[in-house]
Amino acid sequence: MWYTYCIISIKNNRLYIGYTGNLKRRITEHNHKKGGTYTSHNAPFKLIYYEAFLNKSEATQQEKFYKSGYGKRF
Repeated sequence: MWYTYCIISIKNNRLYIGYTGNLKRRITEHNHKKGGTYTSHNAPFKLIYYEAFLNKSEATQQEKFYKSGYGKRF
């Protein structure tokens, strides 16, 4: 199972969108500052939304949509 997710920084209310094969582990990594540059400086985070997919390509496609102009408005 693959997931596209949205987390919000408790520190500054900014959103982050990503995808993963293990949602629980990935959220823990973000909150323990083991994510990328953006998430390590804006932790802690709270999960606000996720979608589940059967394959990785669908999850990455959905992540790209949410990061696009139209997807951001959605």
